[in-house]
Amino acid sequence: MCGMSQPPVRSTTAHPPRPDASMSLLTNVMDHSLDDGYAEAAARKTAAGEGGLPRTLRAKLGLAAGLVLAALVVTVGAAQARVAAPVVAKEREELIDRIGRETDAADELEESVEALRDDVGARQREALKDSGGGDQGELVSLLSGAVEVHGPGVKLVVDDAEETAEGGDGDPRGTSGFSDTGRVRDRDLQRVVNGLWESGAEAISINGQRLTALSAIRAAGDAILVDNRPLVPPYTVLAVGDGKKLSTRFQDSADGLYLHVLQENYGIRTALSVEEDLRLPAAPSLIVRTAQPRTETAQPQAEKGTS
Repeated sequence: MCGMSQPPVRSTTAHPPRPDASMSLLTNVMDHSLDDGYAEAAARKTAAGEGGLPRTLRAKLGLAAGLVLAALVVTVGAAQARVAAPVVAKEREELIDRIGRETDAADELEESVEALRDDVGARQREALKDSGGGDQGELVSLLSGAVEVHGPGVKLVVDDAEETAEGGDGDPRGTSGFSDTGRVRDRDLQRVVNGLWESGAEAISINGQRLTALSAIRAAGDAILVDNRPLVPPYTVLAVGDGKKLSTRFQDSADGLYLHVLQENYGIRTALSVEEDLRLPAAPSLIVRTAQPRTETAQPQAEKGTS
């Protein structure tokens, strides 16, 4: 029997099992700390925008902060108003006192002007009596507008048309250059006043403004000025005189017919009435720039040359 070689037998050494093989869960817990889990959860919340406090808690904290800020602003504003209130009240009282003092001063000056005007009028009348003038001074004062007057007369109210219309045939303002022909113009009042003077008026006022021999009725844009004082419609013209005769004469005059044409063609509103007693104020000022009073010693040049 021949010998056969046997394959070598490899010997294996078996490792003994771990003593904690049956404790795998406990081993896993010991090998992986819980801190890693918390770190991963925090990282996920931060990436999702949910890091820190919960949303509801953050919203409540923001609202509380806003309310605190609003309360602070209101408190500061109230404190400032409380501090500034006495100053504002003091300034207001000082302004009221100043207005009162200035008003009293203006009233005193007006009373002084009236007293001086009465004194001048009395002296004028006395001087005229001494020179044999009689009541001529009162007549001159009345006609010049230097004194307040009252008596019968007419009241004429002239107002713009309710709806203005452009001109037509027989335009009495053909050269006015205004397209708005339904408005009362300065030359309309000029013609009215001149017509009343011509019809026998002794004293005239427009909207309380007394007219004198030096009065001027002009226009500044669309406004009408009487002695540089602006008037607004309606224009109330008061004329002292024989009421019935004055009314009839004015309506029959060329200026009265002119006013009638404006009423018929352009809708300008007018109202004429006879009044029993009208009161017209004195003119505010009378300034003569050129005329000089004549003295008793003044003689014509021809008489000086005679012997």
